[in-house]
Amino acid sequence: MNGKYIVMGGNRLVGKISVGGAKNSVLPIMAAALLAEGKTTIENVPYLSDVEVMKEVLRHAGAVVEHKHRRLEVEADKIQTSEIPETLTRKLRASNLVMGALLARMGKANVAYPGGCSIGSRPLDLHLKGLQLLGAEIKEKGGFIQVRASQLVGADIHLDFPSVGATENLMLAAVLAKGTTVIRNAAKEPEIVDLQNFLNAMGAHVRGAGVGTIVVKGVKSLRGTKHEVIPDRIEVATYMIASAITQGDVSITNAIPEHVEPVIAKLRETGAEVIVERDTIRVCGPSSLKSVNIKTLPYPGFPTDVQPQMMTLLTISQGASMVTETIFENRFKHAAELRRMGADITLEGRVALIKGVPRLSGAFVEATDLRAGVALVLAGLVAEGITVVENISHILRGYECIDRKLNQLGAKIVCVET
Repeated sequence: MNGKYIVMGGNRLVGKISVGGAKNSVLPIMAAALLAEGKTTIENVPYLSDVEVMKEVLRHAGAVVEHKHRRLEVEADKIQTSEIPETLTRKLRASNLVMGALLARMGKANVAYPGGCSIGSRPLDLHLKGLQLLGAEIKEKGGFIQVRASQLVGADIHLDFPSVGATENLMLAAVLAKGTTVIRNAAKEPEIVDLQNFLNAMGAHVRGAGVGTIVVKGVKSLRGTKHEVIPDRIEVATYMIASAITQGDVSITNAIPEHVEPVIAKLRETGAEVIVERDTIRVCGPSSLKSVNIKTLPYPGFPTDVQPQMMTLLTISQGASMVTETIFENRFKHAAELRRMGADITLEGRVALIKGVPRLSGAFVEATDLRAGVALVLAGLVAEGITVVENISHILRGYECIDRKLNQLGAKIVCVET
């Protein structure tokens, strides 16, 4: 669905909100389900457009997929094809994760180059180099990546950058490889740990996720299992910022506070009160926000997926702030849209200089990608007048019923389908 959100600003958010399963965790786990014999049950699966596309990818490969009441069941006993067409992969970058899974399961994969948000260069070279070290032969032809291996063999792989996608793809390929694979400089994100736990529940031997070096001892086969996806830390952070920016008082439940520690620290610097109790984070926004500097880094640093939301908060903070984006070179598209609303933002390469203004004004703006889109919704919450956020299909990729959830807290958002 595409459409627009009409956001009426000036409403303080108060109440309790629960987050769903992590988008960035459920997608690689769904890809991993292709490795199993028997039924796999995945719990806490959100209804997102990205999940819908990944379901299509699995079904195209020959898996039987059912999704009811946030429970996803996958039976991949009869995989029929190792080719995933462009019509599916261009909708979803995470579709490239089936490459490692299909290669391990079928000895081959033919996957069109993936799509997703246009936030910068995200080449597959780290994925492909790692698969080659595992013994795969790779050809690129007509927009497709053709990967073949009669037998994957464990290898020592050092990633030039701790890429989340490359780490996940190599884990999926290595679990059925002969011998031991060591992935060094691996990504440390909580979603990597969740994938490790899922694979081990299927009978894999994986250890080291979350500490930078992952060791995978290959096994001959994997079986179906049951697994509950971790909460979405980016959704948690988004609602934390929504509370802070509206001088609100919101408790976010079903959270893992350790996963959002950098965001908690920065919100406290702005003057927000953040109270952590087990799986609940309560954020009370101050009457006046203070400026802070942020720099995005791989986990456990400040997440790039929260940078746009935080920039929105900084546009109405007292003083000057600096945002440095080190992960994606094109992740400042929201800056131009925020300027439409009266924000004072100057871009210099990968650095954004932000001078806080007393208030934002409602305007017609466009969601250019997932996180930029939700940042504009947050801006609309505090802007004077009405903000219209167009092209919300991007937002629906990663946020389930965000308009309803925010409205339950006191926001006034109307969703209009187009």
